[in-house]
Amino acid sequence: MSRVYLYIILMAVVTYLIRALPLTLIRREIKSEFVKSFLYYVPYATLSAMTFPSILGATDHLYSSIAGFAVALILAFNNRSLLTVAGLSCLTAFVVELFL
Repeated sequence: MSRVYLYIILMAVVTYLIRALPLTLIRREIKSEFVKSFLYYVPYATLSAMTFPSILGATDHLYSSIAGFAVALILAFNNRSLLTVAGLSCLTAFVVELFL
C-alpha cells in the first residue's frame, strides 16, 4: 500500500474521531453557561481566523484590502444583506486598487 493512501486513511480516521467522540462521550445536556457560550462562539471565531488572513492577501496592495474590509465591517454592523456587503466591499477594493 502506498504511503499516500496510508496518510489519507489516517486523516479520515482522525477526522471521524474528532466528530464522533463528542457525540458518544457527552450524552447529557450541557448545563454550564460558560461552556454553552464558549461553544456558541467557536464557529464564528474559527471562520474569522480562517478568513481574515485571506482578506489581507486578496489584492496586490494591502491598502485596497483594508479598504474593502472596512467597508464590509461598516455595512455588516449596519445589518446590510450578505450580497450587499460582499458586492460593495469588492467594489471598494477594486476602486482603491485602480488608484494605487
